Amino acid sequence: MSGTTRTSPVDDARAEASVEADAHDADAPGAATPHPELVGIAAELREAVLDGTTRSRAWREAQLDGVARMLLQNVSLWERALADDLGKSALEAHLTEIGYTAAEARRAKHSLRRWMAPTPVAAPLALQPAVARTVAEPLGVALIIAPWNYPLQLALAPLIGALAAGDAAVVKPSEVAPATSRLLAQLIPAYLDERAVRVVEGDAAATTTLLAERWDLIFYTGNGRVARIVAEAAAKHLTPTILELGGKSPVYVHRSADIPAAARRIAWGKWLNAGQTCVAPDHVLVDREVAEELVEELRIATAEQLGEARDSDDFGRIVTARHAERLRDLLPGGTAVTGGDVDVRARYVAPTILVDVDEASDLMQEEIFGPLLPVLPIDGVDAFVRRMRGLEKPLALYVFARDGEAIRRVERETTSGGLGINVTVAHVGSAALPFGGVGESGSGAYHGRHSFEAFSHRKAVLSKPTALDTLRLVYPPIPAGRRDLIRRILG
Repeated sequence: MSGTTRTSPVDDARAEASVEADAHDADAPGAATPHPELVGIAAELREAVLDGTTRSRAWREAQLDGVARMLLQNVSLWERALADDLGKSALEAHLTEIGYTAAEARRAKHSLRRWMAPTPVAAPLALQPAVARTVAEPLGVALIIAPWNYPLQLALAPLIGALAAGDAAVVKPSEVAPATSRLLAQLIPAYLDERAVRVVEGDAAATTTLLAERWDLIFYTGNGRVARIVAEAAAKHLTPTILELGGKSPVYVHRSADIPAAARRIAWGKWLNAGQTCVAPDHVLVDREVAEELVEELRIATAEQLGEARDSDDFGRIVTARHAERLRDLLPGGTAVTGGDVDVRARYVAPTILVDVDEASDLMQEEIFGPLLPVLPIDGVDAFVRRMRGLEKPLALYVFARDGEAIRRVERETTSGGLGINVTVAHVGSAALPFGGVGESGSGAYHGRHSFEAFSHRKAVLSKPTALDTLRLVYPPIPAGRRDLIRRILG
């Protein structure tokens, strides 16, 4: 931005875009005002960890129970907020945000005793007699920067991990989803311990102020450009980060696939939340000989699932008019065989299937993050594998096939944050599976026990009795004969 004095990449973020927004948010807050009231917030909350408040299992279980109660006792309020922000139906809000996150909190509470228990490990012969174990302890205070596309789930799911681990946390919701942000700010203090959990609303200026604090972990969900800003701010204090990003997650449809079933599952994963899902199918690469059949089945599946999408209770809206404009501007990258309608004022973009796609267009050069689905023919699994090796590693990759060797090749010869075989998006719903990216699509993972581990420090503990001091073997001076014995013991 011309006329702006640049002092650091973090300051640049204030002028370029909101750092808590998704990759496609272009809202620029302009000249940002600092938030002096936030200075020292990390140190203040760290006291709750240092004085032991957050360390007991009872406290952690009470907070996890508070998260679940906050969600389930205020369902209608959450549904209204999510409808205001994203046009989500009550069912989709419960399926992907309210019920999903409450279940995550309850699972964490149920599993907490097991997760917190020390883990015994074998001590080597050279150190015997000894007992070794690892102990999970709180990292400290975490900053959680949430995006707008799942503004409730992606604010609270990381918080569940922080609370289970015994951390304090600041949650920074996205101002691009203002109704959900306000409700989080209103309800969290009523259900959770304010000594250890705070919500900070605001624009990029607030986030910039927060990033200048010394945290023990920063958890950011969003895009790669802002992730670099977050990582640079974290590096000043050697703060670890978990970066949940995105990218162009492809679907490969092999000629052996059950084409009607593949079409139904691709359509469902793509149109969920109006395509504003980080693991949504970004585009489809299909073996040339079944390409026309797949396009027709996708058209049929879309009509069956959504009918007239504008009037469907099951199809949401784009988060802002500016995002709708961005999607409208991507349409010339292909030919719409269904959909193609855009009403910017209503934030409506029709579910659109595109063929004859120009791979040099913006449609194929940036993450779509909306209900536009390009379908491109490809010449078999060899071509798909070659293509993936030349691109950044995606957050998710999907393969549809009944040919076992084709599936094995995609699993062995490509890399992605997650892999769905004959299904899209659903892997995110398994708490036993880690969720996270690799390379440009992110670093670190969470969900279930992986969340507990992500927000914990694994401390190595070795206990050795003094009654039998076998370490005397290595106390100097060490004569030649004893050196030979030591070598034999060490193998």
